[in-house]
Amino acid sequence: MITREPIWAALFELIWDDATFRNDKATARILKHWSDVPPEERPSLFLAQGKEAPLAWAANGLPTRWQLEGLIYVYVTTDGVRSPGEILNPIKDTIERKLVQSPAGTPQRLGGLVQWARIEGTIETSEGTLGPDEVAIIPVRMLAV
Repeated sequence: MITREPIWAALFELIWDDATFRNDKATARILKHWSDVPPEERPSLFLAQGKEAPLAWAANGLPTRWQLEGLIYVYVTTDGVRSPGEILNPIKDTIERKLVQSPAGTPQRLGGLVQWARIEGTIETSEGTLGPDEVAIIPVRMLAV
């Protein structure tokens, strides 16, 4: 049986980087809509819990394996001058580095709480359609036992 809260807390701690994101008010596990985050509080990051699915039921005394899905929302402002990618790409790169396998092939395990945690799926961006605002949604999956 898994204990979910330590997993989500560890993921948030891993991806949150106080050198990148402005403050605690605009970086949280409570999702805010991008229009509710003022430009002066960006870049900001939010982690939303998503679907959970058992992959294999307990058999022969083995625990159930769970796939947990979350979405990382990143909001930036371009000040109307810079390209959205100039601001957003380095942030996406930082998040990816934190969730990538080590050179030795060891996956990100969130301190042993999961078998693996990684970006899995399509990263969506608004790519300049919101004027000076830019949004990226990064899908994360984890396997927990």
